Amino acid sequence: MLVVLRDGRKLQGVLRSYDQFANLVLEDTVERIYHQDVFAEAWRGLFLIRGENVVLLGEIDLDQEDEVPLRQVEWSVLEAYHKQDIANKKRREEVKSQILFEEKGFCKEGGEGDGY
Repeated sequence: MLVVLRDGRKLQGVLRSYDQFANLVLEDTVERIYHQDVFAEAWRGLFLIRGENVVLLGEIDLDQEDEVPLRQVEWSVLEAYHKQDIANKKRREEVKSQILFEEKGFCKEGGEGDGY
């Protein structure tokens, strides 16, 4: 199974259990990071995921996965690029939030007036 989490992490593993709240248990889990046409994997083992953090859950077709033109590299090689990509995305989101706040009156996420 492929699971994309709310924080952007992408996990692949064997689905062992789930419940009515979409809490998941993945076995033999690896976390994948991507940058351009390369990817890296880090072993995570048994992973318990709270359902509210799941954005996407899907089955992986192992036959088609082999045909994807991505090259695997070591985690340490790709980690700096991945962190830079995350920082760039965060900056873009902050700028977008600020524009929406100033021009359209939208509240920033977690800001004033965003409570229940």
